[in-house]
Amino acid sequence: MALAVTSSNSISSSSFALTSSSNDIKVSQIGSFRLVDRAHVASTSLSQRRSLVRPLNAEPKRNDSVVPLAATLATPVAEKVEGEEDFEQFAKELENASPLEIMDRALEKFGNDIAIAFSGAEDVALIEYAHLTGRPFRVFSLDTGRLNPETYRFFDEVEKHFGIRIEYMFPDAVEVQALVRSKGLFSFYEDGHQECCRVRKVRPLRRALKGLRAWITGQRKDQSPGTRSEIPVVQVDPVFEGLEGGVGSLVKWNPVANVKGNDIWNFLRTMDVPINSLHTQGYISIGCEPCTRPVLPGQHEREGRWWWEDAKAKECGLHKGNIKQEDAAVNGNGNGAGNASEAVADIFNSQNLVTLNRTGMENLARLDHRQEPWLVVLYAPWCQFCQAMEGSYVELADKLAGNGVKVGKFRADGDQKEYAKQKLQLGSFPTILFFPKHSSKPIKYPSEKRDVDSLMAFVDALR
Repeated sequence: MALAVTSSNSISSSSFALTSSSNDIKVSQIGSFRLVDRAHVASTSLSQRRSLVRPLNAEPKRNDSVVPLAATLATPVAEKVEGEEDFEQFAKELENASPLEIMDRALEKFGNDIAIAFSGAEDVALIEYAHLTGRPFRVFSLDTGRLNPETYRFFDEVEKHFGIRIEYMFPDAVEVQALVRSKGLFSFYEDGHQECCRVRKVRPLRRALKGLRAWITGQRKDQSPGTRSEIPVVQVDPVFEGLEGGVGSLVKWNPVANVKGNDIWNFLRTMDVPINSLHTQGYISIGCEPCTRPVLPGQHEREGRWWWEDAKAKECGLHKGNIKQEDAAVNGNGNGAGNASEAVADIFNSQNLVTLNRTGMENLARLDHRQEPWLVVLYAPWCQFCQAMEGSYVELADKLAGNGVKVGKFRADGDQKEYAKQKLQLGSFPTILFFPKHSSKPIKYPSEKRDVDSLMAFVDALR
């Protein structure tokens, strides 16, 4: 990850020092947060403690062995504020504010101790918003060593367009070497992406954030319904620590939390902001090259990430705080193990869709001769990829009504998941099966194109 500073008159930059071990880098402290009085903390809940922090602006002694970019500027931090700051209340006050206003408040409040986290995707909008405020700002990015060539070229284009230097953070070479030597270059395809992300992304991010009091992300509520639907515009970071260390030492700003993806793209086009060329090739959510691919019609934007995993929470660990405890129980190691929450509303609701229970599914699969062929989706209502194809599947059911093909759905998570994996070819959600009229063996839909026309072509080819 990297940080950049820009102003209207001058540019100043420096890089975080890298270590050859997993130890955190040392950084000078320009400002810090201190937990509220211990007696008061003892009487408050954990959520209250996370939202109450007291900013301090006294400058401590500088550690000259490693001088971060924050120490190279004379820009003072905000004036000392007496008393506690309730960021939950602050978030409510800014809930209807524009991204530009939220960005301006963030930069004003934290000065040089805040930085924009830039992934090399449409979150370039954050840099444009910061540029429009006219205030100095910093940008950092995580270079995992496995990004697309287009992303590296985009970084260079962004630096030249805005006149900044992105401060890159790199994974620890010893940790990467140990991972690759013991498990190979593509172990994440077999045992999940979390371990690789932890080495290449989470730990470098942790080192970067230890030199800050706040950071700015491009998270939006519509990006991942399973994990980001409730993110506030500002919060005390529930996972990472800042300069002072401990709970409440880092504030996280999400200026575009309430902005729709289409509106972000309209903004980028209107302001003539450079974009990653991968976006023109069907990529929406962009990460490392082995773990990112274009999305197809009817797919959710996050479905292009870690597509081989059947998971409700497609997060790499940078925003782990979005995942609630009950969700973690659902997802287990991130590969979809566990039972889904019963509170999630059902999907694929239509009078032309037949809801199959376990007995009905077993009877359908057992038949050698059926009066009509069947098309059945194996789904989990919490899965954002199932949610993304709901409209096209319901439309297909309406079109096939009275045309000699029954359309059904079978909820295959929780207690039914093992049965679906063993008997119904379930690999990941959603799985679509066609049961021919004169055969007991179902045919699995092989494509990930889930638009109506593609699904109809599949049915027409087999009925």
